[in-house]
Amino acid sequence: MRTFLAAHGDALWELPAGLARRHELTALQHALDARGEYPILLARATRDASGAANPIPVVTNLTASRVLTARALGLDDHRKSAEWFARRSAGGIEPRIVGRAEAPVQSVVLEGEGADLRRIPALTQHDLEPGPYLTAAHATTFDPDTGIDNTAIQRCWVKGPRRMSWFPYPASHNARNLRKFWARGEACPVAFWIGHHPAVLLGTQAKLRYPESHWRAAGGVLGESLRLVPSITHGERILVPADAEIVIEGWAPREAFAADGPFGEYTGYLGPQVPAPLCEVSCITMRGDALYHDYGSGLTDMLVPDNMAMEGKLFELVKAVAPSLVNVHVPTAGRRFHAWLQLDEPARGEARDAIVAALAYRRTKWVVAVDGDVDLFSADSREWALATRVQWSRDAILVDDLSGSALDPSLPRGAVTAAKMGVDATLPPAPRAGAPRAVPPVATVPPDASARAGALRASADGAGWPRA
Repeated sequence: MRTFLAAHGDALWELPAGLARRHELTALQHALDARGEYPILLARATRDASGAANPIPVVTNLTASRVLTARALGLDDHRKSAEWFARRSAGGIEPRIVGRAEAPVQSVVLEGEGADLRRIPALTQHDLEPGPYLTAAHATTFDPDTGIDNTAIQRCWVKGPRRMSWFPYPASHNARNLRKFWARGEACPVAFWIGHHPAVLLGTQAKLRYPESHWRAAGGVLGESLRLVPSITHGERILVPADAEIVIEGWAPREAFAADGPFGEYTGYLGPQVPAPLCEVSCITMRGDALYHDYGSGLTDMLVPDNMAMEGKLFELVKAVAPSLVNVHVPTAGRRFHAWLQLDEPARGEARDAIVAALAYRRTKWVVAVDGDVDLFSADSREWALATRVQWSRDAILVDDLSGSALDPSLPRGAVTAAKMGVDATLPPAPRAGAPRAVPPVATVPPDASARAGALRASADGAGWPRA
């Protein structure tokens, strides 16, 4: 994370010291989101409800900018990330294990009573949330049958000095690992690591089979081997990133639950209170000058990296059935439910094949296929395609009883499947090879006229023309 911050200091906004961790930082993120502004935020000496300052700085809004997040991947154009992410995460690079002496994250080791969660400046983000949450904690567990690890971002409510709830989504691989340990009558070992380069944060969100380690995928996205170190509590059974900022180690006791939530979800709504496993903390390790990373839950800060990872997964799934696929976009306005597919002159039926493949992915709820002349990243261009290329009776696809997200607030309580919709907004194919498509031509102007208009507009700055 430090190399990324150093390279993008012009995008970093260091805030006045002493901001409140309860609501104040998150309120600033909401205000910035509303204005379409996405600086990285660094807050020092943040204060708790009693006014006490914490010496660990808070970094948030790290991945709110899609442009900046793409640069972290080494991409100059964020619109080209889907195929790149699919290829790099699938290719992968094996991790490298180092010793404790080479692991900055184990510079400080706090065990026993010293492993106090109150040392960490966790935020209470939204009204009605019950307390401070770890929002950027990557929970790492392993399958007891194979020893293969899994990593996922999962929220934790800090309930006391050495206890927190942990909510692994019921269908997640971490939840499967947890249930396996409990079925054996054992507590589930777990470690939560916080803070790393954005490329690693995206790589560990790659959508993989079960069981399959995220470390290799993270290395592929990072472009080099991810350095790992054995955890203090669990040894080599759970490895953690050596260059992370903070690690919290512990156990989830068998069948021990506590109330968790309400909590602001990626949907933009508060999720209901649910029973969640408890985690008992055994050890906290950190850098000597640790930074605490927080995600603005339900804001672009949290949506951008996971949506970009989701684009890569959809590209991989859809390309297998639709060779004409050239790009995928999951816009933050649609949370994680809407996906747009771009195809280059698809064969008859191919756009529908692509839509159905994308709808089969659990998170998608609405999928639209468009042609190569539509700008996936322009809401105006997408709306134009819907308005002028769709007859709903012909082009809409409605499918019931597919797997969906339990966090979708539109689902009836207790529902386990969802209704989904696809729209084929592609133009009809040409009647024969080499023939034009049977559609009106798009209204354009000649290139030489465009060039003259561009030169004329450029002269406006010096001539004092109105810019309204």
